[in-house]
Amino acid sequence: MSANASSTTTASPPRVPAQVYLLAAVVFCLGTSEFMIAGILEPISTDLAITIPQAGLLITGFAVGMIVGAPAMALLTLTLPRRATMIITIVAFSALHILAALAPSYSILMISRVLSAIACGGFWAVAAVHTTRIAPVEVHGRALASLVGGLTVANLVGVPMGTWIGTQFGWRATFWAIAVVTALASVLIAVTTRTTNDEHAEAAPHLPTLLRAEIAAFTGPRIWLALTTTALFQAAVFASFSYFSPLLTQVAGLPQELVPGVLAGFGVGALIGVIGGGRLADRNIFGNIVGSLVALALCLAALWAVAGSGWAAVIVIVLVGASGFSIAGALNARVFQIATKAPTLAASVNTSAFNVGNAVGPALGGWVIAAGFGFRAPVLVAIALTVAALLVAATAIRVERSPRDRANASVQERPLPSTEAGCR
Repeated sequence: MSANASSTTTASPPRVPAQVYLLAAVVFCLGTSEFMIAGILEPISTDLAITIPQAGLLITGFAVGMIVGAPAMALLTLTLPRRATMIITIVAFSALHILAALAPSYSILMISRVLSAIACGGFWAVAAVHTTRIAPVEVHGRALASLVGGLTVANLVGVPMGTWIGTQFGWRATFWAIAVVTALASVLIAVTTRTTNDEHAEAAPHLPTLLRAEIAAFTGPRIWLALTTTALFQAAVFASFSYFSPLLTQVAGLPQELVPGVLAGFGVGALIGVIGGGRLADRNIFGNIVGSLVALALCLAALWAVAGSGWAAVIVIVLVGASGFSIAGALNARVFQIATKAPTLAASVNTSAFNVGNAVGPALGGWVIAAGFGFRAPVLVAIALTVAALLVAATAIRVERSPRDRANASVQERPLPSTEAGCR
């Protein structure tokens, strides 16, 4: 008895599995590819004889591919094991970057970007589901935050590295580098990833049954409130972030050469926020969501107030990164908490929600600048979007406390028996 008690008391706390960090490394590559275009617009436009705005549309094409492609890929690969889906999507991603590196025209490059985004969305959704299956439930928030951390590090390290490669060796070299690294990642995933117990279902249902189970999770308001919170939060962050450069140079009066360092500081803050927020999400998801949104609104308000004060603006921008991205793990974990019976489709639609924010936020920020309100105006837009996200989160909490919705939630969130778990 004492030996058992001793072993119980000395048992190590739950940890994020090492395999999650491999998936985060793949997400780092995907994120680098998604955002690196911004740093090589000029070489692309010169080589392909197109305008800078046309080259910029490659970013929009990737976002559209993610919005549409992630749910589509989730549905198309429902009957495939997660391991196979991850390998297929990452191999396709690598091959499409080879196509981009060899692209003889703008149209071929655009097609490769849209298709790459579809593969990216498919991998992200399945990797997120796999993470929740291999990580102990006590560390789901931290595990999912680790995946988002790969995206954050991509902005901090990968994008500057991709820009340097593109300027030193030509923009095509950047695509070759991504192709090689992701091909290696597919080999590592094939070697290290194991099929989980829920993929060994003896009586896996047919595709129509799987589709009904996945789509049924979207019939209630809870999932839509979660997705709306995700989209509004992401729009708030990118409405301001997209215009930090002119804010720093035109309003704060900093020289242009300091802007990359400030943006790197934002990335450091975001990484700290992701790590700390993941731990908070494991304790209290709604507390993390509300607390992060309140902190983000306050930091944005502070940025608007001190935008003309040079280094004060720099410090607050780092705090915006930390407060904003501290919510990332909770937003992902909340979707999985709601849609137990539809993890793959829910993860993919949540990915689409993030990309809706990526598209809407910069558009709104650019609109107020074009309307003549100045470079501080996107910060006010970001504050309004953050407050809207808070109102949606408050509605979600109220719905959660409704007796009827609690009863529905207990049914929806009950894990499937192994014979109903399907191939996912």
